[in-house]
Amino acid sequence: MPYASTPPVVSSIASPSDAEAFRTLNEEWIARLFTLEEADRTVLGDPFGRIVAPGGDVLLAREPDSGTVVGCVALLAHPDAVFELAKMAVDPDAQGRGIGRLLVAAAIDRARELGGTRLFLGTNSRLAPAVHLYEDAGFVRITRDRLPVADYYARADILMEQLG
Repeated sequence: MPYASTPPVVSSIASPSDAEAFRTLNEEWIARLFTLEEADRTVLGDPFGRIVAPGGDVLLAREPDSGTVVGCVALLAHPDAVFELAKMAVDPDAQGRGIGRLLVAAAIDRARELGGTRLFLGTNSRLAPAVHLYEDAGFVRITRDRLPVADYYARADILMEQLG
């Protein structure tokens, strides 16, 4: 499906169809490249209850004309003004248009709006374009002992943080 040449508009999740787009975009890439873990299913199955209600947000990139969701990213709230950038996905047909960059910048801004003082993420070395994108956005690599959570995704072999 051809997409518009104009940049997508980023907004917060607002409807059950938004939640379905968030789940579908993420399940596709996770299942294709890794193993969909129970923690994935839990968060993706209930973004309003698992992400938004505890103080986080899900940002969606939409085509300006059709409103079609072409990308997404979640901000999960943790104690002490810490947020996790997670569940970022861009429709394969829309990749190469800077949507990931747009989503990361919007997520950083939104984390600040929500009072975040630290933003962390986990990714995988197989996702080199994503790692490069995060580094360009100011994320730096950290060791697992710096994570603010005890149990984290098995597939995350690169951990990063920023803000401050």
